[in-house]
Order: sequence, then structure tokens, then C-alpha cells
Amino acid sequence: MKKYAMETTVGIFVVLGLIGIGYMTLTLGHVSFFDESTYLLKARFTSASGLRVGNPVRMLGMNIGRVEQLSIDQQGQRAVVQMKIQKGIKVYDDAIASIKTEGLIGDKYISIDPGGGGALLKPGGVITDTQAAVDITELIGKYAFGEVKKQPDVTNNGGTP
Repeated sequence: MKKYAMETTVGIFVVLGLIGIGYMTLTLGHVSFFDESTYLLKARFTSASGLRVGNPVRMLGMNIGRVEQLSIDQQGQRAVVQMKIQKGIKVYDDAIASIKTEGLIGDKYISIDPGGGGALLKPGGVITDTQAAVDITELIGKYAFGEVKKQPDVTNNGGTP
């Protein structure tokens, strides 16, 4: 009888441990089965280079969501980014979505300027005013091969130094 009590106790701890690991995996992986605390928005970019599913969506420097799906609009020749945004965050139809980089060569994220002059975007709405990411490697290549023109120095207004 003592043997079965020990096995039962160990079994209970194993089950509790597995439940704890499952909970931590879902929590840290930002996975949820009943997503009633978010709503979907879309944005159309000329290029979504470097953007991945799971990248953060930020507004005013704070995380407000994440990238849910990337697809291509064949007719409009645009990259369509679907985002999950926290409920309670207001995004207007004159909002601007930009793909930005954390640091010089860090991960990409979407920055949303919420707007405010138009109507609220409803779930499933589309942000039409977008800015694609600046391609650092392309800029470095242009600079290295002399395709970037240097602007004349106009700080002394044409006078002698």
C-alpha cells in the first residue's frame, strides 16, 4: 500500500509539472486559443522585406500587438501584413504603418502612428498609408559604389570660410 501512495504522489507531481510547462509555453510563446483580447488589422506595403510572423507591432514606443500573417496581393502587387492588435487600442483610418528596424541590423517591427483625424478602423480594417523598410544593404551598396550624391555644404551661405 505504501508503494502505491508513493507512485500516486510522484504521478501527481509529474502531471502538475507538465501542466506548468504547458502553461509557460503558451504564455511565453504568446499563443492563445481564445483570442478575445485582440482584433485584426491589415496593412499593405510595397515590400515587407525582413518582416516575420510574430514580430512586434508598436505604437508610441509600446508593444500593442504582433504580426499574425504575411501574404501577397497579386492584383495590387503589394505585401499584405495581418496584425493582431490589443482591444482598446484605437487606430484611425488615417494611421500610418511603417516597417522599422531595432538598432542598425536588428529585427524588424511595425510602428503605427495612430492618426486621429478620421474614423476608427474596425476589426479587419486596412491601413492604406504605409512606409516600407529602408534597405540598409542597398544604401551601403549605393554609397560604396558612388551612387549616392554628396550634397554641397551650404552652412556658410556661400561666404568664405
